[in-house]
Amino acid sequence: MALRIRKLIVLGMFGGVLLLANALVLANWLDELGVIDWASWLRAEFLTGTAITIILALLILLVSHDRRPGIDYFTRRHCPVCDRALTHRGKYCPGCGSLV
Repeated sequence: MALRIRKLIVLGMFGGVLLLANALVLANWLDELGVIDWASWLRAEFLTGTAITIILALLILLVSHDRRPGIDYFTRRHCPVCDRALTHRGKYCPGCGSLV
């Protein structure tokens, strides 16, 4: 698993715990601001089944810039320190100089 993904998982879990711990405070604050009523109106007006289907189809069809034809993203080697893609067979990473 890439270092970036592990960092994002840890940050997401940390944010999720903080959000769950303060869920009632956050809900009351959003209700005082009127965000909940606005979100209900927005969902009723603009978030129909067709819109959700189109958004999901676009997300599925979205392709990363790193996935170019002819280069398999999952079989390439990556540096264990800086997570840079290694395109050559050397013993050292050209980005950080660590031993691969």
